[in-house]
Amino acid sequence: MLRMPEKRRRRSLFDLIDELFREIWEEFEEFERRLSLVTPEEAMITRPIVYGFRIEIGPDGRPRIYEFGNVKRYGLEKPKIVVAEETEPLTDVYEEDDSIRVIVELPGVDKDKIKVRALDDRHIIVEASNHDRKYRKEIELPTGVDIDSAKATFRNGVLEIRFKKKGAVKEEGKIIRIE
Repeated sequence: MLRMPEKRRRRSLFDLIDELFREIWEEFEEFERRLSLVTPEEAMITRPIVYGFRIEIGPDGRPRIYEFGNVKRYGLEKPKIVVAEETEPLTDVYEEDDSIRVIVELPGVDKDKIKVRALDDRHIIVEASNHDRKYRKEIELPTGVDIDSAKATFRNGVLEIRFKKKGAVKEEGKIIRIE
């Protein structure tokens, strides 16, 4: 007897969100389980613990999770959780028509304590320190940029850096009509 294949149901956005929250809940349960195994000596951390994440739906429709803070996990099988001295700041990178805009949140830092270095036309490092706060983030840009075109502003704890894309040539001059 010949059977017709069943029609496969497409997953809706709500299914993806449910799955994402289920994964987040499992991560929190795992974190809680590991926290219960920490000895009092290991728990003596004198600096603040900062951990956060940002969820973004990519162009392929799949959610991406970006972590920030000073809590790092090392290893896959039995990950070791380490509280670093430097905090990784929340960062957003926006690709516009002819430019790249990088926004880095650096609360509690003075403008003169921020260093931005370009490693090459696709990578920059932002470092900042002020009293008890230390930030460091290596940022990969989505495309090559003209490093000499960089312009940076810092207001209210938010650093904004703009780069022109490589090869983004502005058309200047006047169009001449052919009669």
